[in-house]
Amino acid sequence: MVNAVPAVVIAAPASGSGKTTVATGLVGALRAAGDRVAPFKVGPDYIDPGYHGLAAGRVGRNLDPVLVGADRIGPLYRHGSAGCDIAVVEGVMGLFDGKIADPAPEGAAEGSTAQVAGLLGAPVVLVVDARGHSQSLAAVLHGFATFDSGVRIGGVILNRVGSERHEQVLRQACDRVGLPVLGVVPRLAELAVPSRHLGLITAVEHGRAATDAVDAMTELIAQHVDLAAVRALARSNVDAQAWNAVDEVGGDVSGPAPVVALAGGSAFTFGYAEHRELLEAAGARVCTFDPAADQLPDGAAALVLPGGFPEEHAPELAANIPLLTTVREQARRGMPIHAECAGLLYLARRLDGHPMAGVIGVDAEFGKTLTLGYREAVALGESVLFEPGTRVVGHEFHRTRLESASVDGWAPAWGWRAAGTSAREGFAGGGVHASYLHTHPAGTPAAVRRFVSAARAFEVSNG
Repeated sequence: MVNAVPAVVIAAPASGSGKTTVATGLVGALRAAGDRVAPFKVGPDYIDPGYHGLAAGRVGRNLDPVLVGADRIGPLYRHGSAGCDIAVVEGVMGLFDGKIADPAPEGAAEGSTAQVAGLLGAPVVLVVDARGHSQSLAAVLHGFATFDSGVRIGGVILNRVGSERHEQVLRQACDRVGLPVLGVVPRLAELAVPSRHLGLITAVEHGRAATDAVDAMTELIAQHVDLAAVRALARSNVDAQAWNAVDEVGGDVSGPAPVVALAGGSAFTFGYAEHRELLEAAGARVCTFDPAADQLPDGAAALVLPGGFPEEHAPELAANIPLLTTVREQARRGMPIHAECAGLLYLARRLDGHPMAGVIGVDAEFGKTLTLGYREAVALGESVLFEPGTRVVGHEFHRTRLESASVDGWAPAWGWRAAGTSAREGFAGGGVHASYLHTHPAGTPAAVRRFVSAARAFEVSNG
């Protein structure tokens, strides 16, 4: 087997240290220097991979052991890095932060950057926000370097350094614990990427400004980070076979190729690259469209409405009345519809007062409370995606709320326990499966095959 593509994992002691700037800029700088770079993001993040993709000129992918299982991380890494010279993996939160468990795990938390670095056999580059740090940085670095013997910190990038004297003191602290300094990035507030209620604005929505931000990050890191040292540090010991979508859905897919309409545009930007690959492997022909401007693709036999920020684009979505009418009519006819988070809101009657498709008789509104976290869920009934009793791990990430968690004529899609209470969430009925819960299709490939089979049956019965 060909050796795995070498990787570096960009981590930090805490959120807000500048990982995204460094990781995105590093991807861009390595690419500009002639490397073919594979970008990855740890965790269920949909926003950073968009910026990584702009910098790399290829799709950004996620590595989340919680959603897909630790055994799939190596295969997904080999799949996403095929044909590349180096991979840059941006971590999530602090290096050892992950899924919260009680009692706390003895090793790396599940889903943490540390766990993924260990699964890849890749060294960690620790990005330190240098503001407020001086000689005591040595103690911080010593703690991170010795906390988990399974994690190797290969170097440090000092970020937001204030002066030459500040740099000198920080370098001395790194030398004291034997960690090489791979870069020193000065304070440049103008590189801040505009923020929104859930984090960064997606690259698709931000358009030219996103491209300009990526270019600025690339130039900054090219000037202040030792790319040769990063290349020399990169490693991976993954020896698993590359993930293969055809194998995951079971192969031998027979019958016509139904058209699956995949919502995109500015309102529906949350998705995983493997979803489309699995749909196609299961025999579907995937057609992307923008619900704010387009109609349902010709011959569509199923509809996927992924997550995103529809509350930011509700007027445009509401103005496309012909599409809303078509979606409502097709749902009544039993068209398979997979709707997650933004998709659920699109199927509601109204979103912040704007009329939506009205498939599900419930109104939604933007709220002040962020709902965030992994959920261990069980499918409560039969649907176009899951058999009753199917267990999955998903992730919630939203500030909107529904006026009611139940609607006459609809069964709940999921059940789970959280904070000592039982919850029922989402809506399932006919061909519709709509929920706030995001799942990673690579973790539930059987659901994708089941969905395409339902699309094929719908096409035959309505042909």
